[in-house]
Amino acid sequence: MTSTALFALHKARLLGLAFLALATIGCATQSSNLYYWGDYQPALYAHHQDGITQNAELAADIEALIDRAHATGSSVPPGVHAHLGMLYAEMGRNAKAHEQLLIEQRLFPESAHFINYVLTMHKANEQ
Repeated sequence: MTSTALFALHKARLLGLAFLALATIGCATQSSNLYYWGDYQPALYAHHQDGITQNAELAADIEALIDRAHATGSSVPPGVHAHLGMLYAEMGRNAKAHEQLLIEQRLFPESAHFINYVLTMHKANEQ
């Protein structure tokens, strides 16, 4: 074998090993979720599936979700605080409802228009 052929073979082996290494590294990276969902979706599904409005139970589940997210240093998804605020409003816990809606607005400024609308409607219903 000539030196040119040996060099080409060596180069092909190095490229193959480099490709294998990159493929292995690419498979090893783990994707992390942007938000901590926990059991929010199954709890919400179960709440609506039962056909019974047990807002206190769902509110407790959402509060636990928020606590777990904070404990792990994660963020809750958009709408969770607003949903909790709406549940509080339905239970007559107006101060906590207002607090949760403002948290939603602070965490997700793009929701400001909707949150302001909800707060306005909630205030009108209180009077």
